[in-house]
Amino acid sequence: MDIFETHCHLNDDQLYGRIDEIIERARQAGVSKLLVVGWDYESSLKAIKIAEEYDFCYAAVGIHPENIYGVDEISLIDTLELSKHPKVVAIGEIGLDYHWTKEPEKRELQKQFFIKQIKYANEHNLPIIIHNREAFEDCLNILENNKPVASGTMHCYSGSVELLKNVLDLGLYIGLDGPVTFKNAKTPKEVADVVPLDRLLLETDCPYLTPHPFRGTLNEPVNIRLVLDEIAAIKGLSKKHIAEVTFDNACKLFRINK
Repeated sequence: MDIFETHCHLNDDQLYGRIDEIIERARQAGVSKLLVVGWDYESSLKAIKIAEEYDFCYAAVGIHPENIYGVDEISLIDTLELSKHPKVVAIGEIGLDYHWTKEPEKRELQKQFFIKQIKYANEHNLPIIIHNREAFEDCLNILENNKPVASGTMHCYSGSVELLKNVLDLGLYIGLDGPVTFKNAKTPKEVADVVPLDRLLLETDCPYLTPHPFRGTLNEPVNIRLVLDEIAAIKGLSKKHIAEVTFDNACKLFRINK
């Protein structure tokens, strides 16, 4: 059973120093492809380096909304131009994050950076990986006015079941990770139940969002098995079937040969 881990941060310092053993554990658990996602210039470079070292790893480059402050136009373009590397398959992680950001001017800057990165992805026919935290209305509005031409994924989907249709209507995929396993996570479980199989992706967002029963510990790609198990149980389908469909979805979205 092959699993595609579509969102991990092996380039994070908490994991980077032990990357060989972390990848080996994931491989032993059936993870055969991994997408390492950047959040700024340096982490995007690291993602590419990992993708160069491991033929089953791929990279995404971009600037996360919490990392845009102090970044000038030249630095933004330098980061996005890393996408010319053959192992880069997406622009991300990009989007909006209002959790810590309350100032209107900072939120406006996040919107500007989000739009610029979507436009770059569209110009270069690349899918996008969207980070959206407590900013669903603005995020959706931007996407509707700047539709991703090569599709993309709503990473760690946190919206309601009702809003799911709006996201799917944009041609986007839905990434589900650790929260779907949390005992009190009613909405993620409802989303997992109704999301169409052909739009579903599996991810961990490691080293963050560690699934139950290991919450509070450092997350790793190997834990994607727990996400897979929970979604299979919710949908009443075999783990093998979920793994196969989501693997195919990821290869299609990111244009990777199986």
